[in-house]
Amino acid sequence: MKIIIITGPSGSGKTFLSNKLAKIFDNSIVVKTDSYYRDDFIIKILSLFAHDIYDRFISIKNKEIIKTISSIYKKEKYTSFYNYDFSRKISSKSTSQIKYRNNNGFIILEGIFAHRLDLNYNESINILCKENKEICYQRRLKRDQKERNRNKKEVNKKFNKSWNLYFRNLNRYINSNEVISINISDKNCYEKLINKLKIISLNK
Repeated sequence: MKIIIITGPSGSGKTFLSNKLAKIFDNSIVVKTDSYYRDDFIIKILSLFAHDIYDRFISIKNKEIIKTISSIYKKEKYTSFYNYDFSRKISSKSTSQIKYRNNNGFIILEGIFAHRLDLNYNESINILCKENKEICYQRRLKRDQKERNRNKKEVNKKFNKSWNLYFRNLNRYINSNEVISINISDKNCYEKLINKLKIISLNK
């Protein structure tokens, strides 16, 4: 299965795009880096002193993400996935049986860390979600208040740091790989991406 990488700053539309693609391309499997946050003692201690710890690469189980992707790529019968409860800050692991019905699907890896893993990005389809900073902030505020039990003060404290951290680590990825930039609010841009992916899917 071909791998699609969807990265972008918080609130740029990564999850929206990955869910759309999963519906369009049958048999696609979405892996979210947000589901692979660490919950060990060390990361909990660090979170007391560094409010932006969950926007840093150290906060995720990067090796476990690679294992999940590798398992799907090899079409193994059983694959381990993780889920992270943001309210209780607890990570859980589950094993799922995957039925590979056809070859038209993709492995869709999305998240702010999706472009920073030990993957061959020359072989993947790399997508960067771009959006106005204020729009991203409003989306994150709505999400964090609804899904992560954070108040506006907490979001304000985290957002600018996470924004700056994300773009600090982006240039190397862009300069080293072919990357498709997209604003999901731009209908023409979105349709061009879908058409391109359909051609790739048919030629796999």
